[in-house]
Amino acid sequence: MNWIVIMAGGSGERFWPLSRRAQPKQLQAIVTKRTMIQETVARVRPLVPMARMVVVTNREQAAMVRKQLPGLRHLLIEPVGRNTAPCCAWAAAYVAQRDPAAVMAVLPADAHINDVARYRVVLSSALDLAARRDVLVTIGIRATRPATSYGYVRLGEPLGAGFWQARQFVEKPDLARAEEFVASGEYRWNAGMFVWNATAIRAAFLKHAPKIWKTIRHAKSVPAVYPKLEKISVDYAVMEKADNVVVANGDFDWDDVGDWPALARHLPADAAGNVVRGEFYGVDASDNVVVSLPGHAVAALGVKDLVIVHTRDATLICPKSEAQRVRDVVKKLAEDRQGRRLV
Repeated sequence: MNWIVIMAGGSGERFWPLSRRAQPKQLQAIVTKRTMIQETVARVRPLVPMARMVVVTNREQAAMVRKQLPGLRHLLIEPVGRNTAPCCAWAAAYVAQRDPAAVMAVLPADAHINDVARYRVVLSSALDLAARRDVLVTIGIRATRPATSYGYVRLGEPLGAGFWQARQFVEKPDLARAEEFVASGEYRWNAGMFVWNATAIRAAFLKHAPKIWKTIRHAKSVPAVYPKLEKISVDYAVMEKADNVVVANGDFDWDDVGDWPALARHLPADAAGNVVRGEFYGVDASDNVVVSLPGHAVAALGVKDLVIVHTRDATLICPKSEAQRVRDVVKKLAEDRQGRRLV
């Protein structure tokens, strides 16, 4: 049977001050009226029932996950963050114990997709392939711009019906290389969406990251051993080493909405190019991203290309060009005794 695993333990630091440890980006309504994890579940509900969905999160976020997904039966709570390899291994072992013949899609909780119909077709095709063959499928998103914040996967031999052998993984290139990748048509964005069957992922971990798999598989209590596991992504631990990786053609729109300026790709702008959520009054203000909670008005005079975010207890103002560095603010707050309450 098909299962869905949703990875929902991220901290969403670049969406501070709205995103906090207990309620980060994936548990916020960033683009639509539903939270990002609710949107993720809604996209796959026609393919897999809630009874076969697993969410992996952490202690601080578990209560909010349960509140937002009241029908969820399977919740794995990480005691500490250990990146995606331990997360995928734990989820795979958990699912395999309940369904040894399971085929599972592993999805991030914080992506935004408009073309849901096409997304479901691609995901269904990947699930069908993984049910027939012991392969590790990664959904490669057609690159529409030279993004330097994404990883890329290079296409190898075509396998027909929208699949290729994976030839090479490339981590976050500089702008010049990213432009070459997009122009060549041989590369796809590595969106962190994977599909495999229980047998294939078990074999891959045993071959390439055996300590992680064996520690989890034989532990009487996975949370007890979890802090001892290596902190590593599933891309580094398994996918980049395996020779049975297949790329599925993700020819649907996709965005990880990685920082505040990304809202401009999904929300309408006013006549001056300002993207606004909340009450905003601009005078000679253009091309800004402004977010304000209900009951608080933001006014801006003579400014452009800024991010302005106001919450109950914190305000962020920065140039849009510096929005990727918001996590530096979070780090500074975490190091400050008074500032820790804002993280």
